[in-house]
Amino acid sequence: MRVGHVDGAGIGPYADGIQRVYTDVFSAPPWNEDPGTAALYAGRLASDAARTGFAAALALDDADAATGFATAWTTPDVFPAERSYGQVAAALGPDRVAAWLCGAVQVDEPAVAPTARGTGLGARLPAAVTDAAPDGRRRLLTSVHAEATPGFYAQVGRHRLPDTVPGRAGLAVLLGPRHPARARSAP
Repeated sequence: MRVGHVDGAGIGPYADGIQRVYTDVFSAPPWNEDPGTAALYAGRLASDAARTGFAAALALDDADAATGFATAWTTPDVFPAERSYGQVAAALGPDRVAAWLCGAVQVDEPAVAPTARGTGLGARLPAAVTDAAPDGRRRLLTSVHAEATPGFYAQVGRHRLPDTVPGRAGLAVLLGPRHPARARSAP
């Protein structure tokens, strides 16, 4: 399994494979998303590719089929309100959002196909899209309902903020291993 970088313009040819991996991962528990949501994600991916600082990493097998992916971009200085951003802002408050999240590289929807789990891709893919994060400022969201996921990210050096993000998704904000706010965010 090899991991390769793709910029926004180069993501298109891999969209079907990304959509397949998304379906395999996020239609299963605990996410239980409708398989049609993967098509919405594929459509959103095209607009995400135009975001400032967009990067993608793909895990490809010997036949060039996608077995995992991670995308990332720079969180804008004006923290967005759509999707789960508003919930995160409510949990952390404007000062911590501005200091800790704005300008950080955020990983969005990393996924590894069930057939490729246990190969190290879960750590390699998010790292591949955030290695260039300024001052180590990288972050991602996950759900505490994905029981193994927060523990896995802790093992690879991510730090979970203690604040509860409101909403049924049970979101947790994770800071990267070198994020400067890690020490200030300890419970």
